[in-house]
Amino acid sequence: MRYSTQLDHGKPIPLYDEAGFAAMRVAGRVAADTLDFITPYVKPGVSTAELDRLCEEFMRAAGSIPGTIDYHGYKHASCISVNHVVTHGVPSATKILHAGDIVNIDVTPKFQGWHGDTSRTYEVGAVSILAARVVRTAHEAMMAGINTVRPGATLGDVGAAIEAVARAQGFSTVRDFCGHGIGQVMHDAPQVLHYGRAGTGVVLEPGMIFTIEPMVNAGSYQVKTLPDKWTTVTKDRSLSAQFEHTLAVTETGFEIFTLSALTGSLAGP
Repeated sequence: MRYSTQLDHGKPIPLYDEAGFAAMRVAGRVAADTLDFITPYVKPGVSTAELDRLCEEFMRAAGSIPGTIDYHGYKHASCISVNHVVTHGVPSATKILHAGDIVNIDVTPKFQGWHGDTSRTYEVGAVSILAARVVRTAHEAMMAGINTVRPGATLGDVGAAIEAVARAQGFSTVRDFCGHGIGQVMHDAPQVLHYGRAGTGVVLEPGMIFTIEPMVNAGSYQVKTLPDKWTTVTKDRSLSAQFEHTLAVTETGFEIFTLSALTGSLAGP
């Protein structure tokens, strides 16, 4: 593995070769398959703890381990964020899904030392027009960001494209959390902001691998973290939705490692 001559916040940015790409394809496949597997279980009456248990069983049966378990003390195989929970929702036996909810499930299986990272926001039964719009916009914003990725583009291009989609719908993108480099390390350089100014920031080079994972709020972008030090919610209690892919910069554009085998995409609304 080589490193870019650029630094991001003082950290070197890894540049992976074909062997790294091959390993990430496998890890990304396990991650996407986990979310494909859990899809039919996301329905009214299920607890988030049960969804977490099923995700863990699937990841382990696929030969991976949940990368989130014991990460900075976290004890679960997934993060499950419902309605106004923006990210890092902690699975609980007492948190039951109801018709009309939207719920993000985020998994990071580690397969032979490599991390696949992906999330989707699901609609539980029939949801409100606003909820459906937020979910659809989050997916469209992620794809807009991904479609800017190519050698010579910048991370500012990615963030600007994402923010433009959200703003066009009257929504906002969260600023306290971002996408990140990933590979044998779960969170690495570069940081991938979901807002910004085109033409600024790190210049993309072939071999970079990172996530794009915008969190789109129906209201303000401001968030707060609850006393459990994990669960983060919108300050104004507005709905929030998120989608996430792991991808690489190639010689001509990008390669997504976490495509759904069922839909050929990230199962957008």
